[in-house]
Amino acid sequence: MDNVCGTSRIAGCSFSIYPMADKFKEIILDALNQVDTSKVWMETDDVTTLVRGRIPHVFDVTSAIFLAAAKTDEHIVFNGTYSIGCPGDSTGDVYMAEDETKLNMSNIKDIRLETASKFSLYPLGGGNYMDTIYTQIENMRAQGITVSKSHYSTRLDGNAYDVFAGLEHVFIETEASGSSHTVMTVTMSANSPSAKGAIQ
Repeated sequence: MDNVCGTSRIAGCSFSIYPMADKFKEIILDALNQVDTSKVWMETDDVTTLVRGRIPHVFDVTSAIFLAAAKTDEHIVFNGTYSIGCPGDSTGDVYMAEDETKLNMSNIKDIRLETASKFSLYPLGGGNYMDTIYTQIENMRAQGITVSKSHYSTRLDGNAYDVFAGLEHVFIETEASGSSHTVMTVTMSANSPSAKGAIQ
């Protein structure tokens, strides 16, 4: 494999959804069935679901799946790794011809769901990466998200749709800053009993 950052602008996210409920299988399958994935390449195995295509559609699909699962009021955790510019990434180019119209946005933009998240940003192949990271953390604040420090990550609190929109903006801006390979990890929790004071 060629160990240099790719020139293809295919973005992707490898993610898992964890419903903390007995009916976890039904919640996951129902969420997947509710979301229009026709503008992305998608594959699910026994560990993760992989979504690939243009940046707007990758975020549209992943946010819609999380919100479809979390609107059940069950405790849901999303764990995802977003990437663009990965060495050797070339399969699924056909989805790059899609326009930027998000197919799921109209169904999820009005869902109000408070979430707690942590994200880490890795602008690879660039120079002043810490400056890039600090700039993008400030961009999250500008999106109206509550930002706080956490070891090895940055914590984000706010409405789930707004947090995903902010993360998408950060991802796009980081790539535009000159990062030839950008990776972003995200963990998001909704309906947690600890947030509701049920766990002491």
